[in-house]
Amino acid sequence: MSEQKWTVDHDHTEIGFKVRHMMITNVSGTFDRYRAGMTSVNPDFSDSSVWFEADTDSVNTRNPQRDEHLRSADFFKSAEHPKMVFRSTSFKKTGDNMFTMTGDLTIRDVSRPVTFSVEHTGQHKDPWGRLKAGFEMTSVINRTDFGLVWQLGTEDGTTVVDENVKINVNIQMIME
Repeated sequence: MSEQKWTVDHDHTEIGFKVRHMMITNVSGTFDRYRAGMTSVNPDFSDSSVWFEADTDSVNTRNPQRDEHLRSADFFKSAEHPKMVFRSTSFKKTGDNMFTMTGDLTIRDVSRPVTFSVEHTGQHKDPWGRLKAGFEMTSVINRTDFGLVWQLGTEDGTTVVDENVKINVNIQMIME
């Protein structure tokens, strides 16, 4: 078998996150500009190598003031650290259509190992004959591990932004 190369289908992909605000609600956001790819020899994807990178200045929470704050030195420091990058180091089958993907996530030039739960959600040819595969990838990181340490407290001692951030990558890939 030969290696299969896959690229991201931007029209059917979202790289997003959720974080608790004041420990009572979630704030969701996405990155509007990103790139991603995958290679695999095995048709069940059990030997996949995956990468993605997002432009930190494309963060979008549907609140321009908050987005500017996230781009600032308090969080992503986008002018100096324009990319958030992930490169897988292992991709292991754990069950029917389920995988564990481990790799290095880099934010603000700080790299840490991160593990994602991955579900292969299906594979079909589109009406134009292109083979597509879908995946849902989830993980939780501690943002302070990556230098995103800004915080405020409330009168009752609650933090404004939780340290734990849920990463959700819903991706559709196209075989080249």
